[in-house]
Amino acid sequence: MAHNESFTTEEIAKALKVSKLTVYDLIKKGELKAFRVGRQMRVDAKELENYKSRGLEVGIVQGAESSTAASGTARQVVISGQDSSLDILARQIEAKSSDFRPLRSHGGSLDSLIAMYLGKADVVSTHLLDGDTLQYNISYIRKILVSQSFVVIHMLQREAGLYVAKGNPHGFQSWEDLAKPGIKLINREKGAGARVLLDEQLRINGIKRNQVSGYENFQTSHLGVASVIANGRADVGVGIEQSAKVANINFIPLIAESYDLVILKKENNVQLINIVLEILNNNEFKEELQSLGYGVEKTGEILYEQ
Repeated sequence: MAHNESFTTEEIAKALKVSKLTVYDLIKKGELKAFRVGRQMRVDAKELENYKSRGLEVGIVQGAESSTAASGTARQVVISGQDSSLDILARQIEAKSSDFRPLRSHGGSLDSLIAMYLGKADVVSTHLLDGDTLQYNISYIRKILVSQSFVVIHMLQREAGLYVAKGNPHGFQSWEDLAKPGIKLINREKGAGARVLLDEQLRINGIKRNQVSGYENFQTSHLGVASVIANGRADVGVGIEQSAKVANINFIPLIAESYDLVILKKENNVQLINIVLEILNNNEFKEELQSLGYGVEKTGEILYEQ
């Protein structure tokens, strides 16, 4: 197996935003499968993706057991989205109130909104670009949550752009460069915000999908895309800066994303909305987001209500 397809325990800790001791504990329990190279423990990128997709998020699972034991009436709250900042939010909600037991789902932005419409998600994150207005999220939310009342709260701003190999050998600088001949793309799955971003940029720049080799090949996470490029199996992909750092590849920032939360406005969500607003407007929470490289100028601001 190629070196770039796996990560050290330190890299895994950074990706999950936990300590190395927690990573070792997950490996010991068999929740995260690892292998040894000399004295070093490594984890396959695919294994990390599988771990996250199973919903075995660090801290949430550990805290859920004690919460259930302490209160049999705690309401399970499904928080859907893939950014690691949602794990921090989940832990904060659980710490703030014994009335809620956060559970994590790792659906893409569109899939998460549909899950909310179907009553299967309580807090949903979105980063969906409308190529006609160059605005994020609101137009999609209004169309999917038709006839429902909801609130949209800004969580953070993050840079999105292109993942490229170390040294940027193909000289990527803009979305238009996706039309370069001989370029191989690694895509995201349908429903992911990064895929919507790619599709909108292809449309805006007059690039047909069949012009882009590899469009039909996809990974289900930013880290998965970054890993494929680090391994040399693709030349370019769309994602956010944080995963590029973990995979040790270059990142070309091209757009500032508005990463927002959506919660339905109904009677049993009043307390949940207030707790989320309290957390997002807390300076320590904002500082933690800043330490991860996110913008927090408008964190906690209500962007839209219906």
